[in-house]
Amino acid sequence: MASAVERTDEHVREYLTYRGFTNTLKHLDNEIKADKEKGFRVDKIIEQLQQFVQSFDLFSLKEYWLYLDRRLFCRLEDVYKSTVNKLRTSLYRYYVINTIQRGNLEKTQEFFQKQALELQGQPEWRDWFMLPFLPSPEQNPAFLPYFSRQWADTFLVSLHNFLSVLFQCVPQPLLLSFDAEVQRMTSLMEENEQLHQQLFAMQTESRDPKAGDGVILHKLPPYVQNMDRLGDTELDLVSSQRAVSTTTPPSRNFFSTFLPQGRRTPGKTPQMTPGALPSHPPGAKRDPSANQLSRSKEAAPTKEVKPIPSQSLTSEPANSQPQQPANQVTNQNSRHKRIQEHEKERKELFSKPQTPERRGEGEDVDPPTETSSKPAEAPNQRSCGAETADGGLSVEQAFIKLSQEEYGEHHSSIMHCRVDCSGRRVASLDVDGVIKVWSFNPVMQTKATIMSKSPLLSLEWAAKPDRLLLLGSGVGTVRLYDTDAKKNLYEMNIDETHPRILSLACSPSGSSFVCSAAALSRSGSVESAPPHPVPVSGQLLLWDTKTVKQQLQFSLEPDPVAINCTAFNHNGNLLVTGAADGVIRLFDMQRFESAMSWRAHEGEVYSVEFSYDENTVFSIGEDGKFIQWNIHRCGVKQSEQVLPQDATGPFVLSGYSGYKQVQVPRGRLFAFDSEGQHVLTCSSTGGLIYRLTSGEPALERVLSLGGHKAPVVTVDWSSALDCGTCLTASMDGKIKLSTLLAQKS
Repeated sequence: MASAVERTDEHVREYLTYRGFTNTLKHLDNEIKADKEKGFRVDKIIEQLQQFVQSFDLFSLKEYWLYLDRRLFCRLEDVYKSTVNKLRTSLYRYYVINTIQRGNLEKTQEFFQKQALELQGQPEWRDWFMLPFLPSPEQNPAFLPYFSRQWADTFLVSLHNFLSVLFQCVPQPLLLSFDAEVQRMTSLMEENEQLHQQLFAMQTESRDPKAGDGVILHKLPPYVQNMDRLGDTELDLVSSQRAVSTTTPPSRNFFSTFLPQGRRTPGKTPQMTPGALPSHPPGAKRDPSANQLSRSKEAAPTKEVKPIPSQSLTSEPANSQPQQPANQVTNQNSRHKRIQEHEKERKELFSKPQTPERRGEGEDVDPPTETSSKPAEAPNQRSCGAETADGGLSVEQAFIKLSQEEYGEHHSSIMHCRVDCSGRRVASLDVDGVIKVWSFNPVMQTKATIMSKSPLLSLEWAAKPDRLLLLGSGVGTVRLYDTDAKKNLYEMNIDETHPRILSLACSPSGSSFVCSAAALSRSGSVESAPPHPVPVSGQLLLWDTKTVKQQLQFSLEPDPVAINCTAFNHNGNLLVTGAADGVIRLFDMQRFESAMSWRAHEGEVYSVEFSYDENTVFSIGEDGKFIQWNIHRCGVKQSEQVLPQDATGPFVLSGYSGYKQVQVPRGRLFAFDSEGQHVLTCSSTGGLIYRLTSGEPALERVLSLGGHKAPVVTVDWSSALDCGTCLTASMDGKIKLSTLLAQKS
């Protein structure tokens, strides 16, 4: 903490100098010189105390200790008061022993005279009042240990450790946290750069031919090291295109410009048949290890056939000299052919579904390309089950539930419960319009309580900065709330004709947010019984958070309908929405227009999210189905699973005398883990975790979190910290926070 304070002081000095605040800079320097906390440097504080002891300045010693007590010690819990009293007693004894060791008996008598009223009632000082009258106190058995060097060193070390731990536990201001975040980001960038270098080194080694082939290897250009959003195939393609100035036709697939290429290790990779492996040009030598790997994969048809990366496009034969133009032309044609093959392969990867399609009624299914009917296993998917001797599956424990805590500050049913991007804060909204902003690390603590006169229907954390909270009301307004300052920054009037703000989604870039506004239901209520079967009118608007103005209104075809749920992809280029008419709409956020739409559910769409690799979309609807959709082929199902009513709603809580409370889903009904292989859903007794499969059924139950006595209505899963944190909120106002540890297979 001391180093962070010192660097922050330097930054403040630099800022004041830049702004020309010379008077403020002078006052800052004067106050830093007179700083009694010494910039939170414990060694300087101990040095100051020793200086007072050595100079026999009892008055300054007492004043300095009283300052530390008022500034630091008084804020400690009562359990630490005894420790503070012991350290103060040892400090005074250290002073008295020093006066005797240096032969200054006047200062010894002065100490007892000035401290008599304070110390005479304390039993630990009863025998010390005779110390000035003993001829040889250092030989007295009662005082002999205090004259040893060991006791003095032990006291100073104990005081040093106590102050060090105390400064580490003191809540730091945001400015000091910024320094820690900068250091953390710097270390992460350095580690990321090292991993990139290792990755490229491994790729280069995998393409190294034998020494006898006479091939010269070239180092990858520097710009490739920064392409963290490109996969292996894309790296080879870009490298070859920059090395050879040639023009290739762009991919016709619309979403290839939006989907991540190596953002994370994809949970599922496209299956390829042996015939779809990338071909090698004539004359190019293939690695024998790659041939052996290909033969082993062909011999095991039940395993997935992965595409084998082609040879490095930056390598050239050793005998290609400037005086041999014929060989250069041959290599040039060979490179052109490989570029075209990569482009063709890239189109096939984007045009094919990422998981095996399920045969539905009335669907045209392409003929199978695999000779085996057994589906291939995803290579990067963590296994949750092991095959038994009789051929069945015995489910292993994919997660360990380390702990489960309860947040019980709400007194009515929860509507929304969301964790911010950093994983430090949680915002929860109940049906009474009360919002609680709270943290759970290191301890569960309420940071802010927001009361609203108008009903609140939705909330969303802002992306940049993550301390801001968007609040959608039932009277056509959206507020931006600062959770640190605990105040409203501004309020936006959306639309009086569509007062219900059903959904909010902030762009990952942090510069805008999407707002779904709907008209009142037929009953005229804001949040009561299930809505009328006829979908109400709605609008989908884009607002700028900097100018606080509406940018545009999206076109909703075929009818302007209420949008229940919205979600961005990782970079904000795509937006998926689920509406009350059962239609899922996908919007291009670069052109601000609809890319595609299809009818997904019989009834309303309650919740929608992008998949881990963002090649598919998951949705839950009023019909109780959990469906995975391929966004490359409009309206094509990847998988479908029927969920019980307690996972999809409407949620029912029965009470005394036949009383029933019914709640329509408003918050997130499912959430994925950090690798996109497991999904958390609602249930009547707690959250349920399933594993996503590529076969039948689409979901395989893994773990029940439990802990609730009322139906769970919304969930969230944060992986920002070291351990995954699952949030499950129920109709009785209880929120369970389950900490999970993933089992490594």
